[in-house]
Amino acid sequence: MIKPRHIYTALLWLLLPYVFLHLFWRARKQPAYLRHIAERFGFYSIKSSAYIMWLHTVSVGETRAAASLVQRLQTAYPDHQILLTHTTPTGREASEQLYGDRVLRVYLPYDYPFAVRRFLRHFKPRVGVLLETEIWFNLIDGCHTEQVPLLLLNARLSEKSAAGYAHFTKLTQSGLSQLSAVSAQSAEDADRLMTLGARNVSVMGNLKYDIEPPPDMLARGQQLRTLLGAGRPVFLAASTRVGEEVLILEALKHINRPALLTVIVPRHPQRFDEVASLLTQHGIRFQRRSENSPIAADTQVVLGDSMGEMFAYYVACDIAYIGGSLLPLGGQNLIEACAVGKPVLIGPHTYNFTQASMLAIEHGAALRVQDTNDLADTLQKLFSQPDKLRLMGSAGFTFVNANRGATEHALAIIQREIRR
Repeated sequence: MIKPRHIYTALLWLLLPYVFLHLFWRARKQPAYLRHIAERFGFYSIKSSAYIMWLHTVSVGETRAAASLVQRLQTAYPDHQILLTHTTPTGREASEQLYGDRVLRVYLPYDYPFAVRRFLRHFKPRVGVLLETEIWFNLIDGCHTEQVPLLLLNARLSEKSAAGYAHFTKLTQSGLSQLSAVSAQSAEDADRLMTLGARNVSVMGNLKYDIEPPPDMLARGQQLRTLLGAGRPVFLAASTRVGEEVLILEALKHINRPALLTVIVPRHPQRFDEVASLLTQHGIRFQRRSENSPIAADTQVVLGDSMGEMFAYYVACDIAYIGGSLLPLGGQNLIEACAVGKPVLIGPHTYNFTQASMLAIEHGAALRVQDTNDLADTLQKLFSQPDKLRLMGSAGFTFVNANRGATEHALAIIQREIRR
């Protein structure tokens, strides 16, 4: 009898030519996609004689969210080596900036059985941790075969994603049931995962709440504020996605705030030049953050074209809009802005951070805007209400501190598997 996973694998083989086309296509804007290609098929040059604890952090967000857990694991298991696997070059670069040579880092192999087998037999991890929504059926089956306990932690699953997995009931149920444990960000996420076939499910909260702003980033943020101009009102559009910058520029036309400076930080670095061209086309006077020079009085926009400085951008601003939410893209992480006490604005589309967005609004740390006109009106009002800004910033601290603790829960689950 043909198993659903065998059909899934056959489809992957049919897609193999597209895999290479995808790498070359992405490399047009990010040449780093052409580096370490062998790793994506299970061939690795690095190795460690120490016990391996493996965490899969797809890209920048997951890599940064894992920081508290990585630190606790290194303290609890000094004789172990942390291995981080990534999918994107930006995730790998974030790992280098955050952890340096304190961890090993490679790309997770594509979900072909031979590549998964090579990866597991090369590193021989004592435990594996998938973060958020990483469900790879051959990887899960490979860990089950090689007797590597595999955990899905900090798990989230939107209604839309759950409906997608539900179309492949047998495949999804088989994969999720082979996981040693699952711990979700919310009760809603846990219910969706159990409905799809996950076992040993708990609720841990969100690791992103446990992130600590690095002291050097706090200091850099103060320096950046000096460069931007201590007396100027600063609006930050953080982690913007394709199509959002145009909407933000449209909103700015309707804000009557003398000396307002807007900082736009695109989510993906390969879009820095694209956004620069957009600003030029609109006749916007702008400077690049990478120039690291004082901002001229007539500069309207600063293009945040640097990596690893998001905390600094948050520290340096007065109000932060969190990107990916004005358009139906699911939104980005608002917790970091709240963690440094900054008022937050989000759009109507935050399904990637449903619970965090709801809680931030309930605490008074964030406001939701519906469109560009609402964004402009809200900014106009907030900049004329300094007391309101201070209250929102203070509420951000309260909101984040009230939801800490996911790292301890995750650590307890990992320790339980290690003891087994």
